[in-house]
Amino acid sequence: MTTEFNLPELGEDIDTGDVVALLVSVGDTIEVDQPVLEIETDKAAIEIPSSVSGVITAIHVEEGGIVEVGKPILTVDTEGVGEDKTEPAEPPQKTAPAPKVVSPPPARAEKWEETSAIPSVETQRTTETAEPLPDFSKWGEIERAAMGGIRRATAKQMATAWGTIPHVTNFDKADITELEKLRKHHASKAEAAGGKLTITAILLKIVAGALKQFPQFCASVDMERAEIIYKRYYHIGVAVDTPQGLLVPVIRNVDQKNITKLATELNQAVEKAKNRKLGLEEMQGGTFTISNLGNIGGTNFAPIINSPEVAILGVSRSQIEPVFVDDQFQPRLMLPLALSYDHRLIDGADAARFLRRLVEVLENPFLLALDG
Repeated sequence: MTTEFNLPELGEDIDTGDVVALLVSVGDTIEVDQPVLEIETDKAAIEIPSSVSGVITAIHVEEGGIVEVGKPILTVDTEGVGEDKTEPAEPPQKTAPAPKVVSPPPARAEKWEETSAIPSVETQRTTETAEPLPDFSKWGEIERAAMGGIRRATAKQMATAWGTIPHVTNFDKADITELEKLRKHHASKAEAAGGKLTITAILLKIVAGALKQFPQFCASVDMERAEIIYKRYYHIGVAVDTPQGLLVPVIRNVDQKNITKLATELNQAVEKAKNRKLGLEEMQGGTFTISNLGNIGGTNFAPIINSPEVAILGVSRSQIEPVFVDDQFQPRLMLPLALSYDHRLIDGADAARFLRRLVEVLENPFLLALDG
């Protein structure tokens, strides 16, 4: 007896997925809950487990193709594997095991890329618009590649954030000469705990303190109700560069953890992101985002806000610069910071004060102990 295994429900508002990888072949024997397919949607990269056992006699999808929810993936011969032959050939959909989320897309990172499609804005609703493209092949050889689900989500969400939020970016620099000495001195303690004592790990703690002092930065704007939603929790997202694009795991309850603990959790999150092991829930609930490009390069950049958050901190590469200290120029390690914020809620003076608070603590780390 043969049965068809159809693509199960993947989540709310998800109707299709791009086939990233086939994990089985015709002739393979599979078991219930065995992953048979990896697909990418606009919300996640997902491993699809089988709901039946048997020998695969046909595969109805191919890598690079698109599969619809409810459509056949495999035909499986279930003879001799303990199937009840009095039952219908196709098991009820509700018995199918839940798909396993391997790694969500950059639900927060999708805001960092440039786009030529800037949407129109009306009663906070946006539609993507773009001018028709010319025939580029008139001028030379071209190659077309389909956009994956994650990249489509990136383009859509980034355009939405840019089109609905009035962005302003403030810039500042922090003298981290002394902090860098402390960071190197105590790095081994974080490594012993399984983490890396990076500037980003330290900034997590500093930002959490600043969010308590400036609650409008830990909020969201509800224009339909003309309300401001203040959040009394401090979950901070950190943009991670991966082969699949920018992903943003969220470190939770940052205010309740010491820097060693934060360094450990951040290191674990980065590894999971790079290995496509983040769960969708690990990308949700952020109240503020940090994007650090210091290990790549650049002198400064203006990050796009991670909607529905209202601010994001961009960190660039630190450099030795001459700074006038004690009546003379001294070589100091300066860290460029950029704060993009939602001007509907945050004014320039508030942003300047927020940035100066970050600079103050970066330059005087003892304030972390004094102020918590």
